[in-house]
Amino acid sequence: MNIYSTHNDLELVALLKEGNEAAFAEIYERYHRLLYLYAYRKLKDDEDTKDLVQEVFTWLWNQRKNFELKTTLAGYLYKMVLNRVFDIFKHKNIVHKYIESGQHFIEIDSTETDYLIREKDIAGLIAREIAAMPPKMREIFELKNKAFLSTKEIASQLEISEHTVSTQLKRASKHLRTKLGIVVWLLYLLGR
Repeated sequence: MNIYSTHNDLELVALLKEGNEAAFAEIYERYHRLLYLYAYRKLKDDEDTKDLVQEVFTWLWNQRKNFELKTTLAGYLYKMVLNRVFDIFKHKNIVHKYIESGQHFIEIDSTETDYLIREKDIAGLIAREIAAMPPKMREIFELKNKAFLSTKEIASQLEISEHTVSTQLKRASKHLRTKLGIVVWLLYLLGR
C-alpha cells in the first residue's frame, strides 16, 4: 500500500509544493480516472479527453511551487477540466467559423471576453435546464432562487405544504446537478 494513500488532499498539496513526486503520483491516482470520466461525458472523444486530463496534471506539476489551493483539490481540478472543455468547444467553434468564412486569420479574444463567453455559456445551460423542469417544480425553484422567497412564503403563496416545497426544491437541485454536473452546479450556487 502506498504510504501517501492515507494522506488527505491538503497534506498531498503541501508535499506537492515541496516537489514530492510520490505525493503528485497519489493525486494523479486519486483523480485522473474521475477527471477523465467527467471530461469524456462532455467531449465524447477519447483522445481529446486523455490530452485534456494530461494537460491538467502537467500544469499542476509545473505550477506546484506557486500552487495555492483556496477550495478543495477535487473542486479545483474539476473546474480546471471544465475550463479546458470550454476552451476546446470554443476552439472547435472558432475553427468551424474560420473554415466557413474563408478568412485568413482568427482574431484572439481577450481574457475578459473569454470569461464573459464562458459565463454566458454556463448561464445558458442553466436556463435551459431550469426551463425543462416540470412546471410546478420550476415555479417553486424560481420563487426560491429568483424571488428569494423562503420555503414558508412559497408554501403560503402557492397554498401547498412546506414539506412539498422542500421536496420540490430538493428534486430541482438534484435535477440540475445531474444535468449540469456538480462543478457547473457549484458555480451556479456561488454566482447567485
